[in-house]
Amino acid sequence: MLESCQNAQERWGGVHLLIDRWLQERHELVRAYDALGAKPEALGENRKPLQEFCGVLVDYVSAGHFEIYEQLTGEAKAFGDTRGLELAETIYPRIDVITEKLLAFNDLCDEGKCVAEKFQELGGLLHERFELEDCLIEVLHTAHKEETPEQA
Repeated sequence: MLESCQNAQERWGGVHLLIDRWLQERHELVRAYDALGAKPEALGENRKPLQEFCGVLVDYVSAGHFEIYEQLTGEAKAFGDTRGLELAETIYPRIDVITEKLLAFNDLCDEGKCVAEKFQELGGLLHERFELEDCLIEVLHTAHKEETPEQA
């Protein structure tokens, strides 16, 4: 998972400051996930690493929904990218489902009910989400990087 995160940063790094910052947050999220995965006891005993992970998780998810997706959709609209907007309409509902599961995990942890099984499920959910987000970045942003809205 960390390798695909680094590949995305290499692929789109420097294209846009907002996306760069978000991809860096993704990298931090993966590192925090991996660190907890190596120490499953942190889920019950030492809650500080888990709280830090949950903080990064919520920040990452929030940035996606309240900054990145809106910016990507706005860019596609500016370029009249009907195909990209249709793809986004297909992908966003699945990202929403994943988001709900990620936030439900955070809520469980806030309530002191975090369990290793739920934590392990996050790996697959995060991986799927990252792939969907990479697809959105590719179609809704990278495809337009050489154009100006007037050229489209």
